[in-house]
Amino acid sequence: MMSIAQKIKVLIVDDQVTSRLLLGDALQQLGFTQITVAGDGEQGAKIMAQQPHHLVISDFNMPKMDGLGFLQAVRSNPATKKAAFIMLTAQGDRALVQKAAALGANNVLAKPFTIEKMKAAIEAVFGSLK
Repeated sequence: MMSIAQKIKVLIVDDQVTSRLLLGDALQQLGFTQITVAGDGEQGAKIMAQQPHHLVISDFNMPKMDGLGFLQAVRSNPATKKAAFIMLTAQGDRALVQKAAALGANNVLAKPFTIEKMKAAIEAVFGSLK
């Protein structure tokens, strides 16, 4: 039996290599196996347009296209608009959290995150990963 986590295609979008590695590692520990990475919102939007993923975990602060611009691109494309989107934010910036919610983010995860917090953020959208 495949777990729910194994069926979910995840796209990680972050311009920091270390951050991408930490996110990928945490996702693998939670049972995710279909993981793609992108270095910025532009690249992320291209990947989503070519090959829609079920879940996007994206950093906010990135060059070229920030997390909010990327979220708008995902939400405005009919092929990807239903994807779950979790925004990563370094600051406890309330204005950013509100903007992300207004643009259709499903959840916000503060950096540095723990695996438990990531699991909770994902399960708030998909239900239990078991």
